[in-house]
Amino acid sequence: MTATMIFDILTGVFTVIGVFFTVVAAIGLLRLPDIYSRTHAASKSATLGVMFVLFAAVLHVWVDQRVFDARLLLGLFFVLLTAPVGGHLIARAAHTKGVPLWKDSLQDALKEDKDKGLE
Repeated sequence: MTATMIFDILTGVFTVIGVFFTVVAAIGLLRLPDIYSRTHAASKSATLGVMFVLFAAVLHVWVDQRVFDARLLLGLFFVLLTAPVGGHLIARAAHTKGVPLWKDSLQDALKEDKDKGLE
């Protein structure tokens, strides 16, 4: 096996892993019962999915064209920083507006902050 073939296999594996996490995020958005669970699925799984696909693209461009594309790494870093923060802010805004939790939720971690007036 040549080095290029190994990198092609790695690129394919990273792409498949990324697609898997993205599909899990999409299923979570459709199947989970409330906005808090949905934002969790979107921020965690979708972030991992996009990161794996972008890393596969970095690897592919580096091996295929012998170019290190910093824009892809910047995109990966940007998604890593912004997607979880965005999901947290959406859930926090929903809680502030009084969107109810799912009826079978066991704990409301933000209720203490609301009771203390910190929200």
